Amino acid sequence: MNEYRVAVVGATGAVGTRMIQMLEQSSLPIASVKFLASKRSAGKVLSFKDQDVVVEELVPESFTDIDLALFSAGGGISKKFAPEAIKRGAVVVDNTSAFRMDKDVPLVVPEVNEHDLYKHQGLIANPNCSTIQMMVALEPLRKVYGLKKIVVTTLQAVSGAGNRAIEELMTQTKDVLDKKSCKAEVLPVASDQKHYQIAFNPLPQIDVFEDDGYTHEEWKMINETKKIMGDQSLQVTATCIRVPVAIGHSESVWFELEKPGANVAKIKGILAKAPGVVLQDDPANQVYPQPIMAAGKKETFVGRIRCDQEQENAFHLYCVADNLLKGAAWNSVQIAERLHALDLLAVPKN
Repeated sequence: MNEYRVAVVGATGAVGTRMIQMLEQSSLPIASVKFLASKRSAGKVLSFKDQDVVVEELVPESFTDIDLALFSAGGGISKKFAPEAIKRGAVVVDNTSAFRMDKDVPLVVPEVNEHDLYKHQGLIANPNCSTIQMMVALEPLRKVYGLKKIVVTTLQAVSGAGNRAIEELMTQTKDVLDKKSCKAEVLPVASDQKHYQIAFNPLPQIDVFEDDGYTHEEWKMINETKKIMGDQSLQVTATCIRVPVAIGHSESVWFELEKPGANVAKIKGILAKAPGVVLQDDPANQVYPQPIMAAGKKETFVGRIRCDQEQENAFHLYCVADNLLKGAAWNSVQIAERLHALDLLAVPKN
């Protein structure tokens, strides 16, 4: 059995630290690890399987003798350093949006489109966190009934914007409770012109606005869904909202099936057996998915399944997942596990 030399880029960030945790729990055979970050973070000591590992500054030569590189340090870093890693023989799984819509780069949720891994040329993109959990919930239904249309409203945790956003939520919440004024510097978008309080105040903006009034996050969900499901005719629209929750994205999903014959009982039966899904749907006993219960878990939790009362062959569901795990770190490591299982963890030779 091959053992792999693994690098984690962005190792000290919210997703990077969880990538390390997922690697520790992974079935992937690992010979060694290298943790990479900015010059500012170099020298920090992290732990891997009870061994201290010193964080190194990210440079092109960091990828010499690396077999697998997991990236989560921002799109600009990925665009600069992913080609350097591939050039030196590493397979890259990238958690940023840098390559997701590149036609030559597989965009993979293992429960949905593992087969696309066979097309990789050294680079695999990890989808947006909000897209991933919706794909896990809908793909089992698409396989049986087909999908015609999706309308999704997301309620996304602040951790999707990084550690600074979590800190801002906690600080603002304390300030509000202490009847002090709040300072907003990070949300909704750190680089945008204005910043607003997130404590006790959902914000209907994630990422920057496009000219059509949709945010970049909303277009990510639309375009990524069509690519992952391999269906450009699928109708998808999204509204993405940042809510004062630390970890765990929630989504209200309305969907119309193509084939007749579905009902709530059948849908529940399919999802109860679906890979990566935990069905939590017992309204009589107030059982339904919640972010606080999903935090720290790898699965996608699905509930509130019901028929639409106005549209034939349409249904609603509510899904929740840990955006830092299934939405990022775990999906990336899961991709690596599947690459190993399929004997694809090598850069194809030209």
